[in-house]
Formats: sequence, C-alpha cells, structure tokens
Amino acid sequence: MWEDGVLEPDGDYDAVEFADLDLAGQEGVGARFMDCALRRCALDGAHLAKARILDSVLEGVRGVGTDLAGASLRDVELLEARLGGAQLHGAVLERVLVRGGKIDYLNLRTARLRDVVFEGCVLVEPDFAGAVLERVEFRDCVLREADFTGARLADVDLRAAAELGIARGVEALAGAVISPAQLFELAPALAAQLGVRVVA
Repeated sequence: MWEDGVLEPDGDYDAVEFADLDLAGQEGVGARFMDCALRRCALDGAHLAKARILDSVLEGVRGVGTDLAGASLRDVELLEARLGGAQLHGAVLERVLVRGGKIDYLNLRTARLRDVVFEGCVLVEPDFAGAVLERVEFRDCVLREADFTGARLADVDLRAAAELGIARGVEALAGAVISPAQLFELAPALAAQLGVRVVA
C-alpha cells in the first residue's frame, strides 16, 4: 500500500497499490506504473501526461480534467471509472479494457488504440478525431455524440453497442462493422454526408 501521499514527475512505481487516495492536482508527468492498482482514487486535474501505465488496474477512479496526454497504457483495465474531460490526446492504448462507469468528453484526438474493448460503459461526446483505431470493440456500450472526424478505423466492431450516436465524422466509419439496425439509424447522417436529399 502506497502511503507517501505525493506523486513525483518521472516517478517509478512497481507493484504498488493506491487505494482511497486524493491525488487531485498532483504532478506525475512521465511517471511509470508497472503492475499497479489504483482503486477509488480522486484524479481531478492530476498531471499524468506521458505516463506509462503497464499491466495495471484502475478501478473506481474519478475526476475531472485528468491529464494523460501522450500517455501509454498497455495491458490495462479501467473499471467503473467516473471521469469528465479526461485528456488522452496523442496517447497509445494497447490491450486495454474499459468496463462500466461513465466518461464524459473523453479526448482521444490523434490517439492510437489497438486491441481495445469498451464494455458496458457510457461515453458522452467522446472525441476520436484523427485517431487510429485497430481491432476495437464496443460491447453493450453507450456511444453518444461521438466525433470520428478524420479517424482511421480497421476491424472496429460497433454491432454490439447499446447506443450509437455519431455527431461528426460518419464518413470515417469505413473499416467499421455495424448492424442493419444501426445502418438504419445512421442513414440520415450518411445521406447528408453524400449530399443526398431524402424527400417523402
């Protein structure tokens, strides 16, 4: 159990458990977390840009404006998170599971996601603009007002999404698999993108 109370820039944390801690506003830029667990920690405004989070579990974390820009997450489970405005632009996510919880205004602009699963979570206005998604799956996940502008998708499975709402970038769905029902729901946006007028 970690009890130091203060994260350090470029800190090295190996097999450490962080539980029920207030890490709001702390400076952990460039820190490395290996085989760690963060449980029920407050991450409001925490500065974790360019951090490396490897073989770790983040469970029940919460916070607004958590900065993980340019971070690397590999073999990570993010469970039942309650986050708002989390900054992950330019980040690399590989073999990541996001299960449960609710994330508002998730910024994944220009991020790279490979072998990522979003399961049973609610994503409100996630921003995937310019991101690269490869082998990404949305299972029983609410995707509301998503932005895929300029994104590149390969083997992205949206069929099991509980709700699929795309605000911008519907043309970037090439490389994704959707269900017939989702195609019907997206038809107006697709028609608008193609310049097709639908008149009754």
